[in-house]
Amino acid sequence: MFTFDQYLGFLAFMTILTMGFWLMIFLMTFVIPYWVFGASMERFKEMKAERKAKKEASASTLEDL
Repeated sequence: MFTFDQYLGFLAFMTILTMGFWLMIFLMTFVIPYWVFGASMERFKEMKAERKAKKEASASTLEDL
């Protein structure tokens, strides 16, 4: 029916498939949300700093008048 080499090949295939499946689960549930949340928090901080700098620049020009 099946030889031992075919059985080892099937086990290797299933091992690689299972490792890939769990890697994708890990990436989808932890790494990608962590990356998106961190990038959005960094962007919000940059936007806040830009608004603060613009506000200070407009306040300093009003003081110069």
